[in-house]
Formats: sequence, structure tokens, C-alpha cells
Amino acid sequence: MSTASTRLPEGRYGRSSDERADRRLKVIGAALGALLLALIGYFAYHYVGQNKISGEVITFKPLKDSVQVHLEVRKDAGAGGYCTVRSQAEDGAEVGRADFRFDGDATRIDKVVTLRTTSQGTTAELLGCHAD
Repeated sequence: MSTASTRLPEGRYGRSSDERADRRLKVIGAALGALLLALIGYFAYHYVGQNKISGEVITFKPLKDSVQVHLEVRKDAGAGGYCTVRSQAEDGAEVGRADFRFDGDATRIDKVVTLRTTSQGTTAELLGCHAD
């Protein structure tokens, strides 16, 4: 005794609705993926390409009521701006925050700045640099 198959013969009646749905999902997924890549590229360009001033903390030295911070700032020639630095106590409370200006024609500036604190600071963190 044999059982009759309820499946249609392959290729005889066109594509099934499952295959059409799979193709539609692939097209939608590809379009959303391309949109996501374009969005990431847009934000990366504006974050990296348009930022005319950037910096980093090289070293810092905690003192009793201040923190000495060695900053390295890179900027476009003639561009001006400021970098914001903060310090935190051992318990995580913010004990100092200040903006330091960087102007002039130099494209790379190494500078040691003093951040005054309300109590003993244990960190120095660069929050960001902003062009004028």
C-alpha cells in the first residue's frame, strides 16, 4: 500500500508563496542594511571629519587641591576651541571640571594644565573638545 503525496510537482505551478515571501524579506533586509550603513557613515563623518579640534590626556598627577593634566590637542591651523576636563574623587563624585582654551596657528599643542578641585581628585578625564 502506498500513500499519495499531497505536494505539487516541483516547478510546475510557479513559485510558492513562501518563496515570494522569502524574496521580499531579503529585499527589505538588504534595503534596511544599506540604510543602516549610510547612517553610520553619516555620523562617522560628522564625528571625525567635521571635528576641527580633538585631544587626549597623556598623563595626570593628582595633588592636594588640584590635578595637573598633560593634554595633547590636535586641531586645524588657525582653528580655536576648548577642551573640557573633569576629575573625580575615589568614591566617583566629581570634584573638578574646567574648560581650557586652545587658539593659534599650531596644529599640535602639548600643554600641562592645572585643574582645581574641591577635594583630592584621583582621575583626570577629557570629556571632549569643541571648536568655536
